[in-house]
Amino acid sequence: MNTNPKKDEESSELFEHYRFDVDPGQKPLRLDKFLMLRIENASRNKIQNAIKAGNVLVNDQEAKSSYKVKPGDIITIVLEHPRREVEIIPQNIPINVVYEDKDIMLINKAPDMVVHPGHANYEGTLLNAIAWHLEHHSKTPNPERQAYLVHRIDKDTTGLLLAAKTELAQSKLGYQFFHHTAKRKYQALVWGDFEEDEGTITGHIGRDQKDRRRMSVYEDGSYGKEAVTHYRVLKRYGYVSLVECELETGRTHQIRAHFKHIKHPLFNDAVYGGDIILKGTTFSKYKQFIDNCFRLLPRQALHAKSLGFVHPTSKKEMYFDSELPEDMQAVLKKWDTYTKDRLSKE
Repeated sequence: MNTNPKKDEESSELFEHYRFDVDPGQKPLRLDKFLMLRIENASRNKIQNAIKAGNVLVNDQEAKSSYKVKPGDIITIVLEHPRREVEIIPQNIPINVVYEDKDIMLINKAPDMVVHPGHANYEGTLLNAIAWHLEHHSKTPNPERQAYLVHRIDKDTTGLLLAAKTELAQSKLGYQFFHHTAKRKYQALVWGDFEEDEGTITGHIGRDQKDRRRMSVYEDGSYGKEAVTHYRVLKRYGYVSLVECELETGRTHQIRAHFKHIKHPLFNDAVYGGDIILKGTTFSKYKQFIDNCFRLLPRQALHAKSLGFVHPTSKKEMYFDSELPEDMQAVLKKWDTYTKDRLSKE
């Protein structure tokens, strides 16, 4: 048996992919038992949910738990990462629930909120807030009384975030995010102007070798994971531009790293160098204008604006859109006024 299966992790999306090439000496064994024996920390329930969700393929075909594995089979599985042993304590933190039913929740996340408990952030996270909501406010309670993340967005990025209310729903939604069939669009304010109205940014993204807080782009593919970002210019302000981004992949910090790579860092993105004046004049009034914008928007100017996916139970296509948050709207309004005043004086 191949005891070292190929594993393709996409940590930002909470899922991993395994491939098993079954050895010629393999004796007949139920598919669920075969996978339990070979994937560490994978419970029978988790494996069976993955099979029910269609996330397990044998020779490129969906298979049932009772399928008997035989020599020469090629088995692939998409599985969520094991949960960390962190107790999710319900906390009364206001959240904006855009949509909820017995299977899913869609939240419009506010800025300055960590999504998942982790190092130095064991309380005050979105999952703590969701746990409170499910216990006290949910009109469609679920027996598991907890939420399962399907994807993540950064602490200081706002916008739409999808969570599942059952492990089976998470497996079905996770398949869409892992295989990039879920449609996500972001809006970002970035430094500089563009010659073209639209374009595509490519390049593998991996952890920066000198600064672990950020990601870097590696064009030669020697490190990191493939990443593709499509963008379209929505409005030009001369020194900055409002762009719409559509992701083909979902790597950690993908938009932030890609736009830094093409020398258009996100406005006020401290990690990727966008928190200083990169375009504009040397006039002190302009410096004061930028400082005022930074105070209004004390984070990277990035919002997860829309999300489309297939419902895990009804199979209906669902699409949600959201308004830009107040801080981004306020800064765009200031840039509108500044640009009009500057053009009127030229």
